[in-house]
Amino acid sequence: MKIKEVKTYIIQAPLEQPFAFSQGWVHNRSSVIVEVICSDGESGFGECMCHGMQPPQVAAAFVEHCFAPRMVGRDIFDVEVLWEELYNLCRPFGQQGAAVNALSGVDIALWDAIGRHLDQPVCNLLGGKFRNRVQAYATGFYRKENGVYPQDAVVEAQGYLDKGFRGMKLKAGFGVETDIPYIRAVREAVGYDVLLMCDFNSAYNQALARRLLLELEDARLEFFEELLAPEDVEGYAALRNLTSSYIAAGEEIFGKIAFKTWLERGALDIYQPDLCSCGGFTECKKIAALCQAYNTMLIPHVWGSGVGLAASLQFIATLPPAPLCSCPKEPLLEYDQSSHPFRLDLIYDGIRFEDGYVHVPQKAGIGVEVNRDILQKYCINR
Repeated sequence: MKIKEVKTYIIQAPLEQPFAFSQGWVHNRSSVIVEVICSDGESGFGECMCHGMQPPQVAAAFVEHCFAPRMVGRDIFDVEVLWEELYNLCRPFGQQGAAVNALSGVDIALWDAIGRHLDQPVCNLLGGKFRNRVQAYATGFYRKENGVYPQDAVVEAQGYLDKGFRGMKLKAGFGVETDIPYIRAVREAVGYDVLLMCDFNSAYNQALARRLLLELEDARLEFFEELLAPEDVEGYAALRNLTSSYIAAGEEIFGKIAFKTWLERGALDIYQPDLCSCGGFTECKKIAALCQAYNTMLIPHVWGSGVGLAASLQFIATLPPAPLCSCPKEPLLEYDQSSHPFRLDLIYDGIRFEDGYVHVPQKAGIGVEVNRDILQKYCINR
């Protein structure tokens, strides 16, 4: 089946109430949705994940001007051939960052199209499912103007428990002296039978992070995420064994070659590639194989629209526990609960959350349908 056209939809919506994390304020939720249209009229959809302050136009430009012209007329089943050719094309100017971010959306769209043509969910095409549902943890806890902390966070945490979540991830990185009592307050409020994680979005250097880890040992966090800058492999390796909690990072590491370096250094306990930013299904399966070879955990980062959420569920379904055993440590799903005007509307609310778990969609492709009315409503480039 030939590729007839490749389209990008830059979708963006302003937030009624902007929110902050350790790197600044988020005023819009944005994404780049990629549509691969086949010669028979069938389409596949993918997403290029946009970080909080990432201009979506950057990834769209890569798709439109670099990738799309070389894809038209090619066979969708040459998905890995296309990945390698397109990556090689942008090697001189895009081995990391926006180039791989853009390639991710293209790859997901191709796999979605393949799944639709074969009437199979992508997880089946990648080797089958280790699980039909995934335990979800709620991501939220962004700061808001005039918020009162930690009181507001305690109220938010209770709301997630009421919804059925048994795990949640805080946002911190607002200064060590602020973070320590904040995290302790939420831990005391939710109790110790709830998985509690914390994301610092690269706010600290090694010395500050070390103090934080030692001070918070009694909080028994499941993992500390992105304590350091994404270039600081040596810093992560130095911190890793200072705490009984896991050390996690990876959303700003791109592609198997970069992950190989981190794995060789033994820098992390949990690796967190984002399917919509780290290379799509084709590359992330290779990263998963590397993690399996090093017998270490992979829990994907997920932060985007429903397209990325559905695709990530397909990927997580295929991940073997590390290692296989009778009582394995299973991967989790990061389920963003922060303000997002079109997250689930874009896929007709096609995600089933029940008793703390999200079920893996079983329909063809990534398992959900894209609502073109919502796509057009929030599109800013067509």
